[in-house]
Amino acid sequence: MTQTRFFLIRHAVVEPSARLVMYGDMDVAVCALAMAQEAATYRWLAGRLPAGARWFHTHLSRTRATAAAIFAAGHPEAPLTVEPRFAEQNLGQWQGVTHEALTGLLRDPPHPFWPHGALERPPGGESLEDVVARIGPALEEMTRAHAGGDVVVVAHGGSIRAALAHALKLDPHQAFQFSVKNLSLTRLENHDGHWRVMSVNEEPGAVG
Repeated sequence: MTQTRFFLIRHAVVEPSARLVMYGDMDVAVCALAMAQEAATYRWLAGRLPAGARWFHTHLSRTRATAAAIFAAGHPEAPLTVEPRFAEQNLGQWQGVTHEALTGLLRDPPHPFWPHGALERPPGGESLEDVVARIGPALEEMTRAHAGGDVVVVAHGGSIRAALAHALKLDPHQAFQFSVKNLSLTRLENHDGHWRVMSVNEEPGAVG
């Protein structure tokens, strides 16, 4: 049996000003203060992630900065490849809108655990269903390209939820029921075409 392992990490916390708005796939900076306070988490990730893995990040600077911090914390540095299909959900005209103002722009009721519904597509943007549709083929293609190996992807809450939805064959509404924390680790395995979820939201002190 060929086993291909995926290690998905959500990027570091972004600057407080960005958190006031719907930032989606805007290129916002990570919070330097939060990064300093999370030094122990970076050391944990540096020791938790496998040596010799292929490393990917998205085109957004917050994922590259997170990968660099993991290397600085002690993980052997590896070449980084940009994988834009793992980018965060594009919120189109909602990007830059405050959370309060968003409520007046929605056509559908919001999700119980998210500011908008999983099927609602912002003008000029993507629904979560659209994100699942691009993440699924990316995962399958990377599985074929790196069969039997380890793959680390520094990504986003939305793309990690979409990866879980693909692996578990969940609908987008169910995908929004996953809480994906910053700097948490989610592990997926593909065994000859069959997906297995090994962990979600691993953090320092987790057993697994």
